[in-house]
Amino acid sequence: MDPAGNLRNDIETALLRQNLTAWQRTFLTDIHARLERSDGQARLSDKQWRKIFEILGRQNSVITQPPTIISGYPTRHRARRSFRLPLGRTGRRLKWRLERLVLGFLIVAAVAIAQQIFEFGSGQFQSAPATTLASQTQEFTVTDGDTVHVVGEAAGTRLVGFNTPEKFSPECEYERQQGERASARLRELVAHGSVQLTKVACACAPGTQGRAKCNHGRYCGTLTVDGKDVGSILISEGLAVPFVCGRTSCPPTPRPWCTG
Repeated sequence: MDPAGNLRNDIETALLRQNLTAWQRTFLTDIHARLERSDGQARLSDKQWRKIFEILGRQNSVITQPPTIISGYPTRHRARRSFRLPLGRTGRRLKWRLERLVLGFLIVAAVAIAQQIFEFGSGQFQSAPATTLASQTQEFTVTDGDTVHVVGEAAGTRLVGFNTPEKFSPECEYERQQGERASARLRELVAHGSVQLTKVACACAPGTQGRAKCNHGRYCGTLTVDGKDVGSILISEGLAVPFVCGRTSCPPTPRPWCTG
């Protein structure tokens, strides 16, 4: 599992909330962009960790953790590994900090789950419904123009065959604006048609499916509305470009929105 991918998903979900202040939205967007540029190796300070947890839902908490790379971000799905802490005072201090970090993550996860249950039950959305029936048994939220997140899964699902502008880590303002338009259009499509989400194999080396080395641990899928692939619709409307991968690898991701 990709810890940086988990944090990116949490931030992307938080950015969909309507109650964020302008400063909170700018802060989360900047952290997300740093993760994208550094491939999960960005270093975060104590203050940045506190602000991230605070915005994600953990209030009035104290994070006692030294500046660390994002690979320290906790995840419920991380495989258990046996290790031995250093002996003496340093080992006890490290163990205590790890326990506090895990506890903090569990609190944040519980708050996030409770919020999703409340929002779904109330049925009050300020925009087009983002939660949509998928394959008759699953629900998903729209993250951006080419990514959705199935409720209950740790990682998002990247839609294949096309690429939309980035709204979380754009290379220019025009790309961010187009990314917002693509996301809004995808939400509109899934809100007004018969939707089917189908998981497919990612274009990765054999044996890496579902791991960090394969699509940052995300799943892959196709999404149709009234029998038509959403990628074809977005491409025809100028909100996406074709992006076709091979059997085990993909070409460089096309991002033409800031050229010329």
